[in-house]
Amino acid sequence: MREFWVSSGHQLTRRTQDGGLAVTDELLLAYFARPELVPPDDACTAEVALHGSLLDAPRRHVGIEEVHAIRDPDARENWRVMLTFRERLLKAPTIEAAYLDLVRNGANVAPLFLNQLVHLVLRNALDRCDDPYTLRSAELFFRPQRASIHTGNLLLADAEIIATHEQELSGSPLVSMLGLMPAIELDVLDDANAWTYWSRSDAFTMVLNIGSDPRSRMGLARAIEAFVRHLLRIEIAVEPVASAHDDDWRWFVGLDAEATRIGNALWAGQSLNEEMRARLIALFRLTIIDVDCVDPGMIDHPVYLLLAMSNDNIVRMKPQNLVTSLPIMDNIGTA
Repeated sequence: MREFWVSSGHQLTRRTQDGGLAVTDELLLAYFARPELVPPDDACTAEVALHGSLLDAPRRHVGIEEVHAIRDPDARENWRVMLTFRERLLKAPTIEAAYLDLVRNGANVAPLFLNQLVHLVLRNALDRCDDPYTLRSAELFFRPQRASIHTGNLLLADAEIIATHEQELSGSPLVSMLGLMPAIELDVLDDANAWTYWSRSDAFTMVLNIGSDPRSRMGLARAIEAFVRHLLRIEIAVEPVASAHDDDWRWFVGLDAEATRIGNALWAGQSLNEEMRARLIALFRLTIIDVDCVDPGMIDHPVYLLLAMSNDNIVRMKPQNLVTSLPIMDNIGTA
């Protein structure tokens, strides 16, 4: 089995008998080692003491007075959010169960933490996947993408990687004067270079041809199937479609905020203008195979999934919508 997504932290966890991931001390220590939580040189005694004690005992109870004693308000808020998140993790039997609880019941959790949980959950769900197109497409679940058109193809590149190198470009007068690009290894994923994905999966430097390469859209479909199957324990089938010609279109799920806005417009009977059509970058048909789990009104009817880019050409996928918005019976999913 090939290794990928080491940055997810999956090696810091252990798999439970039912296939989920258990929270370990090692995983908690990785959170406490984050730059936002490591006390700076001028940190107060209370913050240093709290951080040090949690490195020694990452599960220990922390009294509210210990957090209130931290002098810096930003550090105090960081610790409050982190400790609330830690408690939600520790109360759940698995990371998957913690994620389900957070997205279903809500919590004051930073989007960064949710993305990290999705990264972990998907790494577990795709553990035996050997298809680079599926794995690269799955990066959309936890890393925003920048969309662009190149030679008529709609491409998705990692937004953080692009932003970092744009900053390098703007910060170099020589590079700007000569019109040179900064050093960046970006390749559009294809059959010739797919084998390189395994060595660069944590670099996020492969570009996805979502517009013209059917293997990319099919890869995203497979990733959606794996995510839903792993979390909700139901069987589904997802296939890319060019359009939703359905006289009885009953249900849709927007995979991001912009797609939800477009879907609501369609649901209201509005015609999409040219701008909205341009922002809709992928459409899928989802069929729930386990009919016992389906809302009775949706038996024998598909669910349409919409993916779109925002006004700034960024795709910010919200995978929690696949958990909270499908027409399935309550309490499905016990991961």
